[in-house]
Amino acid sequence: MAERIAVPTVSTEQMQEIDRLMVEVYTIDLLQMMENAGRSLAMLARTMLGGEVTDRPIVVLAGRGNNGGGGLVAARHLLNWGAWVQIVCSYPPAAYQGAPARQLQILQAMGAPLAWAEEGWELPPADLLIDAIIGYGLRGDPRGPARNLIQLANSSAAPILSLDAPSGVDSAAGRVFAPHIQAAATLTLALPKTGFRQPAAAAACGALHLADIGAPAALYEQLGIAAPLLFGRADLIALAVEDGELWAEA
Repeated sequence: MAERIAVPTVSTEQMQEIDRLMVEVYTIDLLQMMENAGRSLAMLARTMLGGEVTDRPIVVLAGRGNNGGGGLVAARHLLNWGAWVQIVCSYPPAAYQGAPARQLQILQAMGAPLAWAEEGWELPPADLLIDAIIGYGLRGDPRGPARNLIQLANSSAAPILSLDAPSGVDSAAGRVFAPHIQAAATLTLALPKTGFRQPAAAAACGALHLADIGAPAALYEQLGIAAPLLFGRADLIALAVEDGELWAEA
């Protein structure tokens, strides 16, 4: 019989500290974390499509932050696995910097199909949309190109898979802004975010899953977080929200 395990949540400040310690203390750089996140996202996308992505149309919506970088990694893996992937960026390539720019450069070298959000642009038909527009630090209504991409996503009939948190959802307080993504599934990273305990945010997430980005157990101990060892049996962990608590079956 599967064992139910309580999973702690982390605040925005705690997640920022996890990211900082991984880089500054454990020398796990951002590109490594991004690769772990993006590959896990591609794996969940494949699962949602019945375990086969060859010749399946997928649209990846990528912001210019680290969340977008994870989406670009997922796009690369899905392309390599034979999917028909259209990548829609929130800005032209010149606006991307750091690790997300590196991921975009790889896709450009591969000749991947790239576009960016422009007025009047419409999404092509797809079997799945991947939302990698905004990360976990949102504090108000999405604006500018991010808002445009969210509205484009909501106009599609395809199910949406969000990375870390649905874009337009405050993962700290659990508020949902306008507009926001209504995801069929969400792959959150390292540990689930505190806001996911709230009913509105939990509903926007759809089916919630957890992926490992490589954070050492000692890092969680250093921060006083009692993080269970969840990934010994599976790369992706399904989570359930019950009575304001998050649970995993392992």
